[in-house]
Parts: sequence; C-alpha cells; structure tokens
Amino acid sequence: MPGARLYDAIGGAYTATRRTEPRIAAQIWDALGDARTVLNVGAGTGSYEPADRDVTAVEPSAVMRGQRPAGSAPCVAAAAESLPFGDRCFDAAMAVSTVHHWRDPMAGLREMRRVARRVVVLTFDTDEPGWQDRFWLTRDYLPEFATVLAGFPPLAAMAGAIDARVEPVPVPWDCADGLFEAYWRRPAAYLEDHVRRAMSVWAKVGPEAERRAVRNLGDDLGSGRWAERNGDLAALDAADLGLRLLMA
Repeated sequence: MPGARLYDAIGGAYTATRRTEPRIAAQIWDALGDARTVLNVGAGTGSYEPADRDVTAVEPSAVMRGQRPAGSAPCVAAAAESLPFGDRCFDAAMAVSTVHHWRDPMAGLREMRRVARRVVVLTFDTDEPGWQDRFWLTRDYLPEFATVLAGFPPLAAMAGAIDARVEPVPVPWDCADGLFEAYWRRPAAYLEDHVRRAMSVWAKVGPEAERRAVRNLGDDLGSGRWAERNGDLAALDAADLGLRLLMA
C-alpha cells in the first residue's frame, strides 16, 4: 500500500498543522446530505469526520491510525481498493485529500460506490490546461509538482467512474488545515520546516527540489519580488487552486 508507506514515514508531523477547516468541512458535510452512516476512506487522523453521524474510518497507515484522538470513530486497517464491507452497507462514503495516494484511484472510487449509496470525494483537478500554474508555488518554485501527479487520473474520468457532479472548493486565505495550498496568501509559512513536513508533496519531489524551492522563495520574499508578482492576492479572501468535490 504505497500511501501507507508514505504516511508511516511522514505522518508523525500531521497533528501539528493538519486540522479540520470549518469552511471546507461545511461543504463536505452538506454534500453528505442526510446520511447517517458514513465511511471515511483514507481517514488519517480523523479530520473532517462529522461528529453528528455514525462514522467508520479506514486508514492503511499505522502511524496515522495511532494519532487518532481518543473517542474518534473506530478505524479499520485497510486500503481503498479493497474495502472489507458489504455492498451498500453505508449511507455515504467520503474521502478527503487522499485519492492521489491510492495505488489505483479508479478502483478505490468504484469500491466506495459499491459500499455506499452516496460518495463524496475531495480531490484535485489536473484536467485544465496549465493547471500547475494556478498556484504561484508550483508555477515559480516547484515545477516538479507536475510530475508528482503525472499518473493521476483526469478529474473527468474519476467523476465518470462514479457518475459524480463536480463542485469547486475554494481555499480560504486563513485556512486552518495546513494542506499544500493552504498558505497561498501567507508565503512565509512555506519556509517553516514543520509546516512542510505535514505536506506529502515535499516527500515526493525530494530534498534537492525542496531546498531549491525554499531558498528561492526566501530570496524573493526578502527582495520583495514575490510581492511584486503576487500582490493582487492580498485582496482575495479565498482562491480556487484546483480543489474539487466529487458528489455521487
């Protein structure tokens, strides 16, 4: 399970910066509708699990399972591609920022569709031409990001696999969840090692690319070049950086 190995290696940093962002959570929970029983696939430490529903979690990484807080939903050690549950035994299945780590995303989505009557997935859109240029960090400092998602299925194919409609998920400027795009208006955060350690992207691009990106960003922040390029972001409360919600 490739995702499990990755998060066994980097997952210890997650509790420092990865939290539920209420505005993103509201969008996810609204998509769950009236579902009472919810399966959270690739659940990690439990962010975005609705407290007012009967949740069962699935997480392949022992490190991530070990960080789930006391009283959180019961968690099963399994992979998305082979969910150990019967057909349609949940009202809904959800997956948040995890599909890109699955060995076979399409198989995992079909499994979610099999075990639940409703499917809600927060993922990333790589269909749009020039998608890697939406975010200044990947455009100007980390072009290797494009190779990280080189084999990722197109959004249209994922939506088609589960007959889903697609909704954009804006990232608030003060996003509480330290996901990769969270600090788009707070660039100095990317210079902090503990912030980067909770983002899988850096582990995937490797230390040389990370050092170069951090050095160049630091130089541009110090010289004022970053502000010259991105000064218009200061007027935005939220940004569309490619996060998408699939709802089936």
